Amino acid sequence: MARYTGPKTKIARKFGQAIFGDDKAFEKRNYPPGQHGANKRRGKKSEYAIQLMEKQKAKYTYGVLEKQFRNMFKRATAAQGITGEVLLQLCESRLDNVVFRMGIAPTRSGARQLVSHRHITVNGQKVNVPSYQLKAGDVVGVREKSKSLEAIQNSLANSSNVYEWITWNNDTMEGTYVSVPARIQIPEQINEQFIVELYSK
Repeated sequence: MARYTGPKTKIARKFGQAIFGDDKAFEKRNYPPGQHGANKRRGKKSEYAIQLMEKQKAKYTYGVLEKQFRNMFKRATAAQGITGEVLLQLCESRLDNVVFRMGIAPTRSGARQLVSHRHITVNGQKVNVPSYQLKAGDVVGVREKSKSLEAIQNSLANSSNVYEWITWNNDTMEGTYVSVPARIQIPEQINEQFIVELYSK
């Protein structure tokens, strides 16, 4: 399965949340897509359907394909801690996600592009793998030649989010992945327990 590149508002409406960030179109029509989306009475979803939907929401949110997501779940299962929380922490530790959280890109898909096109460094070295797993203390920066890019400048100028587990210095255009975030520090509205139950069947 290829990465989804279709209308993002349609996906956000499917889940009833603006999972890709601010979305004016979603705010106007925050009901399920389809001809009768606003009025159709939906039957009660099965337990499997709820679990599957939660997994899809997480995959769309972080822009991860099924094989990658399943591999992260295996890693989370083998790690110490609560499996669902560890899974989300692995998602949050991805380089593309941290680039997004730092405000270098306005969206995760934009962050993936910056990483893939070698605009981002980790500990001073260029890294072009969006799924690269950061460790506490890693320093993420914008490559010297890329610091003047308009897309990056505009994103940083409009960024106002602050996270306790990340620092950012606008002067040096570098930030530190201070620590793995606790579940309470992850703002995404994902019920990770449903995902664990789905994969555990």
